[in-house]
Amino acid sequence: RMELSCAPAAPPGPGPPPGPAVADGDEYESLPSGAALGTHMVAGAVAGIMEHTVMYPVDSVKTRMQSLQPDPKAQYRSVYEALKKIVLTEGLWRPLRGINVTMLGAGPAHAMYFACYEKMKKSLSDTLQQGGNSHLANGIAGSVATLLHDAVMNPAEVVKQRMQMFNSPYKSVLSCVRTVQRTEGFGAFYRSYTTQLTMNVPFQAIHFITYEFMQEHINPRREYNPRSHIVSGAVAGAVAAAATTPLDVCKTLLNTQENTALSSLNISGHLSGMLNAFRTVYRLGGLSGFFRGVQARVIYQMPSTAIAWSVYEFFKYFLTKHKPEKRT
Repeated sequence: RMELSCAPAAPPGPGPPPGPAVADGDEYESLPSGAALGTHMVAGAVAGIMEHTVMYPVDSVKTRMQSLQPDPKAQYRSVYEALKKIVLTEGLWRPLRGINVTMLGAGPAHAMYFACYEKMKKSLSDTLQQGGNSHLANGIAGSVATLLHDAVMNPAEVVKQRMQMFNSPYKSVLSCVRTVQRTEGFGAFYRSYTTQLTMNVPFQAIHFITYEFMQEHINPRREYNPRSHIVSGAVAGAVAAAATTPLDVCKTLLNTQENTALSSLNISGHLSGMLNAFRTVYRLGGLSGFFRGVQARVIYQMPSTAIAWSVYEFFKYFLTKHKPEKRT
């Protein structure tokens, strides 16, 4: 394992020239280039749970702000105002409603997501750009990993968003699952799957390409450097979130089946399909309707992706570093 000492530098002498300086001036050990599949899965699971839980209250606000026909009591001008109003009028724990089903889905979803991404990225990069970092490989790997991630997370998203809505009729996660299953069938848990993929495939492609691009510039030696992982993750999350907000609004409509909005257009039954969702959002809110909650989405995604990448890179580094020591 290559190690970079944090001790004071030795006097100059013959040898290869030093590599590019890291972003914050500190030196860390190099990140493992070929960690085991289990390492990626454990690191990914922890990162996913952290990402979704730490910023969960802001995610609750985002869901409400994307409502196309909000109740007068649930109209908010900013994320801060929304959180304050929800806590004061509905109770301290209301912004965390549905967090348990998110934690349940996030662990396995992100374990498969990061493991698939890392393995595909390495294989494709070796094929497309031997010994280098291919942005095309990063984008393709992120897109394929999303298929696995969303297959696990979509049902959890449906339950979570229904419980986040204002005046949600569901008393618990189990109650919500049973009611949706009984009244709308199993298909309701995957009604927004195609829209979710249509949103998340470009989101993750933009996300991973931006992250790897940022790493190339601020952490060129690809070392374990927490600051570079946080900054790269935050920038990647913000860019991808802003670009895909219109699709997120459509996904929220399909997940929540917002009664007031559908009734105002005389839509009976349940709304399904991405094209129907697009038409409905446009009829109710025009072009600006596609950007409802964009502020909350960016505010949520920036720290979320920063947390996910910093936690993931830490655990990948930590688990790989300590494996030989544990065996000894």
